[in-house]
Amino acid sequence: MSVSSPRVFAIWLTVIGLAAGSATVAEESGRVLGPEINAYYQDADYDRWRRIFESPGREVFDRRFQVVAALDLKPGMDVADIGAGTGLYTLLFARAVRPDGRVYAVDISRGFVDAIMARSAEAKVDNVVPVINQQRGAGLPPESIDLAFMADTYHHFEFPRDMLGSIHRALRPGGVLAVIDFRRSPGTSNAWVLNHVRAGRDQVIAEIEQAGFRLIDEPLVLRANYLLRFRKVDT
Repeated sequence: MSVSSPRVFAIWLTVIGLAAGSATVAEESGRVLGPEINAYYQDADYDRWRRIFESPGREVFDRRFQVVAALDLKPGMDVADIGAGTGLYTLLFARAVRPDGRVYAVDISRGFVDAIMARSAEAKVDNVVPVINQQRGAGLPPESIDLAFMADTYHHFEFPRDMLGSIHRALRPGGVLAVIDFRRSPGTSNAWVLNHVRAGRDQVIAEIEQAGFRLIDEPLVLRANYLLRFRKVDT
């Protein structure tokens, strides 16, 4: 494109400046994904998603009891199920930490959270606390939890740095962050995972450790997913 005309040159500079400004804003904001990745959860059909999330063949459903056992939950612990979805793990955690422990059902979808509370009441589980959060934070009070858990949720964070900072603040000293997410390996993972999941295991570890956590272990080996535990590093 020729920019010999002063008017064209001015327009060209304006476009370049706007593009650079947009990139700077995106970089400063910490956004790594667009809102479209979570748009379909805003007015979620709970029954439809429960059929999808809680069905045989989905590894985090099939191995849910092994996952809970690997987390070593104790009565009295306070747990946040971040990206709680349909509440599969929320209710399992709530039973594990009774009678004095609490489980925060954290999700950006009011429909999911409302349905989890209805499901908890039906199951006579009374230690679930509803939290409708935003993309930049978990919506939890400082030092309110012993364990933060997320299953197939990390790759949905639009602002992972902000979210991890929020989780770090919500954990008590020595608290644990447990993350389940998809293995993303070019040449091995299917096309859906490669297109949908932003970061592979090593990158996820690096991002979480940069946010003030230290990798502890991988307490359960999964096939399509991985389960990692991190300890909050107090500064």
